[in-house]
Amino acid sequence: MEKVKKNIQVVAAIIFEGSSVYCFRKGANKLKYLENKFEFAGGKIEANENKKQALEREILEELNIDIIVNDELLVINHEYPDFKLTMYCFSCVISKGTIKLSEHKEFILQDICRLNDLDWLPADIPAVEYLMENF
Repeated sequence: MEKVKKNIQVVAAIIFEGSSVYCFRKGANKLKYLENKFEFAGGKIEANENKKQALEREILEELNIDIIVNDELLVINHEYPDFKLTMYCFSCVISKGTIKLSEHKEFILQDICRLNDLDWLPADIPAVEYLMENF
């Protein structure tokens, strides 16, 4: 009998600065296929919070900055070998602070037209394509 995969609900911040967005490279991970790939920062939605609250909390924890969460740009459903993911992607800007990484090993500010130069997590690729087509 096939094991039912857990469906994880997450939020992701697409943090804009002019015509560029911040991109974050993951470090070591118990799931090797997730290591060293770029992603948009974010995380799981806790039981007592809405999507915007979750995103503000996760970004403060991971990047040590405050953000303004604007529009929800797209929802991505992706199936990895070990789990399913529903990712709500929001347009954001930094309102206060300087990025200090706690979860990622590096970040870059990448021009939107060059986003596909990076090695992205599979779940984040639809967001990359959306940005390149629409911004």
